[in-house]
Amino acid sequence: MKIQERAGGGNNRASAPAQPGAGERLPTPPRERKPALAALAVLLILVGALGATVLVLRAGDRISAIKIEKEIPVGAAVTDDAVTEVLVAADESVHYVEWSQLASLKKLKAKYTIPKGAVAVGEMFAEGTGLPEGKVNVGLSLKEGQYPSGLKPGDTVTAYRVGDAAAKSRNDGAETGSGSAAGAPLVESAQIALVREAEEGSVSSGTLPVTVTVDKAVAGPLAQAANAGEVALVRLPAGGAAGGASDGN
Repeated sequence: MKIQERAGGGNNRASAPAQPGAGERLPTPPRERKPALAALAVLLILVGALGATVLVLRAGDRISAIKIEKEIPVGAAVTDDAVTEVLVAADESVHYVEWSQLASLKKLKAKYTIPKGAVAVGEMFAEGTGLPEGKVNVGLSLKEGQYPSGLKPGDTVTAYRVGDAAAKSRNDGAETGSGSAAGAPLVESAQIALVREAEEGSVSSGTLPVTVTVDKAVAGPLAQAANAGEVALVRLPAGGAAGGASDGN
């Protein structure tokens, strides 16, 4: 009886699963391969390489051109502080003025008012004054109240003389009976070529520098009145005519 019990105990021990010995690894399931992900990774690498190549090729097709940083009035020349260098896509149909041609460009005049932000092209400039025959540009420095708000290039204005000289002229006209002539404008019709805010800290701070295009015959009296600070502008409606004297507002 005792012998059977021992034998039974031995059989039970033999049926127990064998434990792995020291240093042995448990078996692992085989890894699942994902060819789709691998193909996607390769595709992304190729797309990135292609994009970089395109950027390099496009960069090679760019040229260094001239960009207008300050508005240039009709008949004026380009100055160093009015331009900057910019890269643009090369295009044979657009006659960009390249940065290397800046020295030659300074010898030309603007054919019309060139706005800030424009990229210079050959059609904008010409030799000579760039102004119509018999026309000249006159610079004015106007105080607040001597010009209408929202004044911009292309506007048509009438210029009047204001201040002490204008008052004396009106008094003299009243005494001689020529009062109607005393209120006559200095310039019946002038075109605004340039309006530029005075630079901060300049001696002209608080004034509005304006360039007007007028007939050569009236440029002298207008310049004299402007030098005395006695010019006021009245903006005319499109196709309008000059009216009576005004303070410019």
